[in-house]
Amino acid sequence: MTKLLEFVLLASDTDWSKGSLHASLVSITVSPLLWNVVARNEYRNKTLTKCMGARSGCTALGVTIFVAGLYREVLYKKALHDQAQFHLPYGIQTVVAWIVFGAGNFLVFTSFVALGFYGTYLGDHFGILKEQRVTQFPFNVLDDPMYVGSTLCFVGAALWYERPAGLLVSFYVAFTYYVALKFEKPFTNMIYENRDRSAESKH
Repeated sequence: MTKLLEFVLLASDTDWSKGSLHASLVSITVSPLLWNVVARNEYRNKTLTKCMGARSGCTALGVTIFVAGLYREVLYKKALHDQAQFHLPYGIQTVVAWIVFGAGNFLVFTSFVALGFYGTYLGDHFGILKEQRVTQFPFNVLDDPMYVGSTLCFVGAALWYERPAGLLVSFYVAFTYYVALKFEKPFTNMIYENRDRSAESKH
């Protein structure tokens, strides 16, 4: 545990002069900004829907988000390798890292299964609405399991590559998602409230 504490404390020694770190932080910031701006525009103006239809438009956005996520991971890995390494005991570097990383991927995967493709990639902003709120696992355990899972993946990678700086980046990921949810949740709730009011007015 002493080594793990040292690892956490050494995050404060992050080399902020590295361009790779800046690129990683920018990619982390841009991802939720991109999907929120595009999705809100779609809800209000139907730009992609008019061009290719709601499902095709949502698919295009989903593929873009997925590819951007992969590129974000590449930039994060590059940023980690440009930072100082702190050797951890095998049990932490391998076992704990894989548990954290595995738990993160498990939450992301099970969230995707529960929501489906369109539910995951903001289909409700394209008018592809679910009949009722998803309450099955992992949503019966966490409010935002996909975001929690994604953050855990960043932490797991920091442990695996033995880079304390990765913990600061992971904290920034969590903060970015926290801010994004402050905008996403109310807007999504508004979409479904409008749907419900519209359905009630027809009865």
